[in-house]
Amino acid sequence: MTSSARVRTLLVAALAAAGASACAEHQPRVRVLPPALPPGAYEPAPAAPPAPGPAAAGLETVRIAETVIGAPYRDGGALPDGFDCSGLVTWVFARQGIAVPRDVRRQAAFGLDVPRGDIAPGDLVFFATTGSGPTHVGIATGDGGFIHAPKRGDLVRVESMSASYWASRFVAARRVVRSGASTPAGTGASPGRRR
Repeated sequence: MTSSARVRTLLVAALAAAGASACAEHQPRVRVLPPALPPGAYEPAPAAPPAPGPAAAGLETVRIAETVIGAPYRDGGALPDGFDCSGLVTWVFARQGIAVPRDVRRQAAFGLDVPRGDIAPGDLVFFATTGSGPTHVGIATGDGGFIHAPKRGDLVRVESMSASYWASRFVAARRVVRSGASTPAGTGASPGRRR
């Protein structure tokens, strides 16, 4: 074998070895395609999950309030180590990123007015306990009850709005509308703002 033939043979062998090692490093890609749709069929893209509606937001408000049932009452308190009634409301809504006024009278002017028969979970319910007008607030549970921080020496708890004490002192209900939610028609109110 001549030297040029030997060089060609070595060159071919070297290229073949290099090609073989390159193939060993790179695994072949296998693409699996979905089955073909019949002619004329259309498969839409999956829909995004719907944004939580007012009912879901109200239930979340109640769920958060339920986490502090049993917390003590504390004058001026707005933390789980002690709440007054308006402090409980402020704390619960703050957990949802919503700033609510800190005192009962301003809370009673916040959001949208709700007729007594339309109270839903998460609505604020107001009572006249120590004078005229709203002096106490709680969060409606949706089943005729409400969660509140009642008074000094007591604990955050659930009570029935139909109990004679509360039924005779009911003043109003308000709905805190989350941003991005639509304002009920005809109210002229802006979501989450004073009317």
